[in-house]
Amino acid sequence: MELSDFLSYGFIQRALISGSFIALLCSTLGVFLVLKRLSLIGDGLAHVTFGSVALGLLLKVYPIYVSIPVVMASSLGIMRITERARIHGDVAIGIVSSIGIAAGVLLASIGGGFNIDLFSYLFGNILAISKAEMFISMILSLVVIFVIGLFYNEILSSVFDEESAKATGIKVKKINTILMLLTAVTVVLAMKMVGIMLVTSFLILPAVTAFQVARSFRSVMIAASSVAVLSVVIGILLSAGANLPSGAVIILTNFAFLILAFLLKKIRHGS
Repeated sequence: MELSDFLSYGFIQRALISGSFIALLCSTLGVFLVLKRLSLIGDGLAHVTFGSVALGLLLKVYPIYVSIPVVMASSLGIMRITERARIHGDVAIGIVSSIGIAAGVLLASIGGGFNIDLFSYLFGNILAISKAEMFISMILSLVVIFVIGLFYNEILSSVFDEESAKATGIKVKKINTILMLLTAVTVVLAMKMVGIMLVTSFLILPAVTAFQVARSFRSVMIAASSVAVLSVVIGILLSAGANLPSGAVIILTNFAFLILAFLLKKIRHGS
């Protein structure tokens, strides 16, 4: 089958469109999270997403409608625990993460065990994305990217040096809250593409890859976005053609780009 015939299928088109939007979103936000040493927040919120999806399926409500408010509230909870209890961020993430997993397992048990729907969210299946889900992904991705653009300078300043940002009048707490809420929405959107179990990888890998080859912050953003989108396109086509799990193939394609970036960096420094 030729590529043009392959791309004529509606499910491939929906997967490529929604996947590209989510890839741009994850890669852009991932750069800030890696710089701020908050990459593990994706893992913690992904575990909460598992619990929220189980709740949605139990209540027979479309999971994303439950997941977005629950995961956003959890991201704020992590901030509150860190501030009020005076514990490290990774400890707060661990607390919220463990609660999310425990709640998910309990709700899944009440609902009759781990059914097919829950497994599809655990491991992702962007090839099964519906037209409504595609539009939701596009709209929410554009909203999040718009907010990032609106507060770009403030986010950038607080990421590199919080103390200097405070000195210049930037409300760092407000910016951190915005960053956490954007991360929550991003994690929920990405679960359909790569699955709850692999969301963190998709936030981290494009950013880390870009840091290996780029020499300025703007080039890091461009490289991360390019790697993420290419990984999605290649991963979707490979998984659909070979009947493989789309989320796993996308992440492994991302990892292949990372290995290539390491090799290029080694060759550049060697010369």
